[in-house]
Amino acid sequence: MIWGYVAALVVVALAPLFLFARRGGSLRGRQDSAMALHRAQLTELDRDLAEGRLLPEEHAGARLEVQRRLLADSELADGAARKSGALPVLAAALLVPACAIGMYLFVSGGFPEFPPKDADIRPINNEQAAREAQDDVMVAQLRARLALIPEGSQKWVEGYGLLGKVEYSRGHLTAAADAWKIILAQKYDPGLAADVGEVLSEASGKVTPEALAYFKRSLAESPAGSPWIALVKKRMGTAAPK
Repeated sequence: MIWGYVAALVVVALAPLFLFARRGGSLRGRQDSAMALHRAQLTELDRDLAEGRLLPEEHAGARLEVQRRLLADSELADGAARKSGALPVLAAALLVPACAIGMYLFVSGGFPEFPPKDADIRPINNEQAAREAQDDVMVAQLRARLALIPEGSQKWVEGYGLLGKVEYSRGHLTAAADAWKIILAQKYDPGLAADVGEVLSEASGKVTPEALAYFKRSLAESPAGSPWIALVKKRMGTAAPK
């Protein structure tokens, strides 16, 4: 199958060369190139004069100089256009793909398979692995610092709150809920309790009995107008009846 693709690519890549050789392209001689250049210069001088960018005397002098060069270049010996040979073009068109395929077969050992039989096709993402390793180190350092902070202090509460947010951002929902539960055991907060119930529900894909308990207490102890009340009521409405 792969040889069909190789052949198609070769044909597409070399089609312009074959077309050029078939039509018998020609190479412009030095005289033709020089004459075309000088004619273009004369046309540009006339346009500059018509648009007022050159004075008549300046135009006459410049035109005379270009005409002098035109006469001098008309005496070039290779004025006739040379016909390009088709044979070198065809030879290159055949040799280039032949050499490329030969080198490919030599390197691949004659088995152009993709992927190779002995290749490890497991997805590798070094950048993601390095980022996860850094996150693991950061979480371990945060836990170590929390062990040194007096339990129940403001910094202790903020530290476990941050730990829960970090674990949640990494997709570790259970670890995030566990971190916030530690705070609730020392200092109850109805908004945080609603977050724990939400994370537990997200981790399970449904409102579990444990999540429902957090939702019920949060609703019972939340001040009127709390922004999480609507979500809590919605989650309690989707919970299975007991």
